[in-house]
Amino acid sequence: MGMFSGKKGMVLGVANDFSIAWAITRRLLDEGAEVGFTHLPGDKMERRVRKLAEPVGARLITSCDVQKDEDVARVFEEAKQTYGSLDFVLHSIAFAPLADLKCAFADCSREGFKTAMDVSVYSLAAVAHHAAPVMTEGGSILTLTYFGGEKVVPGYNMMGVCKAALDASVKYLAYDLGPKKIRVNALSAGPVKTLAASAVGDFDQLAGLYEAVAPMQRNVTREEVGASGMFLLSDLASGISGEVLHVDCGYNAMGSPGRAIEQAKAGHA
Repeated sequence: MGMFSGKKGMVLGVANDFSIAWAITRRLLDEGAEVGFTHLPGDKMERRVRKLAEPVGARLITSCDVQKDEDVARVFEEAKQTYGSLDFVLHSIAFAPLADLKCAFADCSREGFKTAMDVSVYSLAAVAHHAAPVMTEGGSILTLTYFGGEKVVPGYNMMGVCKAALDASVKYLAYDLGPKKIRVNALSAGPVKTLAASAVGDFDQLAGLYEAVAPMQRNVTREEVGASGMFLLSDLASGISGEVLHVDCGYNAMGSPGRAIEQAKAGHA
């Protein structure tokens, strides 16, 4: 028996099998969890998610537009009807109009900013609000963030501001839902090649930077991120709430390029 045997949850935001959300989901499934999935409205996204969800026996696969309160409410009503109650929720949702994401933050549009904050940040609050009544025995809510919300990461632009707001949301939601025995945390992974990552900056360059600067002198693996996400959703993390867990081989701890300086000097020698 796995540590998630008998536990049920919803995963919102899997895009494909390269998604961090899918890496976490695979670990949940390996530990015996029963998982329902949402997808963006539209046949293309439904097909993409069903390709992953149906082979693992998901009983609930449903669309969700997180910009519509009634749609989020419907999803968790369907979850209640399907599973009775939920033990965990994984929120892996972020979006910004490409033009606003690609430009400097100072140049982003008001409408683009509102859309990005609505989808990438407020959606967590909306999901928590509607999930909480279905999490009758308490449980865990996990969202995905990134170091670009704490420090400037060139190319991350407006999404970095959204992640900063998301990180703050995690803390306030942890406080609000604590009396209901619901924990709320965020996982901040190092560079992992995903559909979302392809939209921001130069992935290969960023991954190389992590390898050069991180104390462990390497970048994180998708499997490590999946295991860490599973941990935060599990009872092993029962005393952890309001946290941002960095899974980046220690990169976030560095205040300078560290050993990369010596490597650069050696390269010029």
